[in-house]
Amino acid sequence: MAPVLVLQHLTGDGPAYLATWLRARGIAFELRNAEAGDEFPDDLEGRETMAILGGEMSANDDLPSLRRAERLIRLATQEGVPVLGHCLGGQLMARALGARVVASPRPEVGWHRIDIASTPAALSWFGAAADAGHALVFQWHYDAFELPLGAESLAGNASCPHQAFAIGPHLAMQFHVEVDREKLDRWVAEDGARHRQALREHVTVHDAKRMLDDGVQGLAAQQRLADGIYARWWAGRRRRV
Repeated sequence: MAPVLVLQHLTGDGPAYLATWLRARGIAFELRNAEAGDEFPDDLEGRETMAILGGEMSANDDLPSLRRAERLIRLATQEGVPVLGHCLGGQLMARALGARVVASPRPEVGWHRIDIASTPAALSWFGAAADAGHALVFQWHYDAFELPLGAESLAGNASCPHQAFAIGPHLAMQFHVEVDREKLDRWVAEDGARHRQALREHVTVHDAKRMLDDGVQGLAAQQRLADGIYARWWAGRRRRV
């Protein structure tokens, strides 16, 4: 079994619950951290699945690692290697497949409800949450993706109309289903200037106390959601012979 390729952009934005999920199932993964000096591979030789993590930069920034990630996304869609994008990772998927990443109608920082479509694709990715029609997920984004040609929008809300899209076995998410307790605690302690300004300007941006309070129940529910998403992504892998 080939290891999962995980692309990490910033040291502080690691795989968290995704790593927990993979380890619990004995699934090996190879982590490439661009900030730590790791180069992203040139191709997907021997790969069956790929996950792309988030980062505080814009997907539109002129960084070689972002363009290499986009090249791998295009290769993955051509070769049938399932890609899973978390926040910036989802935005890079949109860009790689021809859509724009623009300023979000309203930034979202904290726990926010998304409305899930009542479609077979949404049900296959989101399971019980799709049956309920909504889910509470952790967000930290100022940009948002538009839909690539051929993509199906699976979720949205008033602040960000496209919260997730699927193309075949590939899923792009605007939210962070990989957040765990350690990552949440660390992120809310890093109170940067951009967050403080957005907190003054937008009701959709929450303070540290609210994020931690909402996380008491939000984390458990989101990890159940993540379990289903990761299982669906893993089940779609291209098995090498």
